[in-house]
Amino acid sequence: MSSVTNGDPRGRRRLVTAVKGSLRDLRGQLALLNRQVGGRLELKEADMDCLDLITARGPISPTALARAAGLHPATMTGILDRLERAGFIARERAETDRRAILLRAIPERTADVYALFSDMNAEMDTLCEGYSTEELALLADFLQRCAEAGRRSTGRLAEN
Repeated sequence: MSSVTNGDPRGRRRLVTAVKGSLRDLRGQLALLNRQVGGRLELKEADMDCLDLITARGPISPTALARAAGLHPATMTGILDRLERAGFIARERAETDRRAILLRAIPERTADVYALFSDMNAEMDTLCEGYSTEELALLADFLQRCAEAGRRSTGRLAEN
């Protein structure tokens, strides 16, 4: 495939199709991995998604979390109740506004999640060793742009 140049439109289309197919395969494999991890932790898929958002963006308000997860606030209440009962998150009063609630991940329980993903993280470390710094920068940029394209597409679907 490396012999395909920008001057070969059919070859380029095949490569674009291969990239999209690989992203679909990756999405599927990550979904399977997340289901396995969620099953071990007795968490539903939406619970895992919300926990990931809280860990990455927290402390975060329930409203901001619902918006980021694309979930209805009533659905969010059940998810947060499950995560709190299982010890994954804490609901805390905001210092600036005592009426406001912020969600924070509990580090000890987050470590349990990371432990279950440790094999995949090791696989990714090994995979990344085969790429130069410049290639990794290109891959990181591409994946960030893919995520942004997904956010835009999701936003457009949500508007309709």
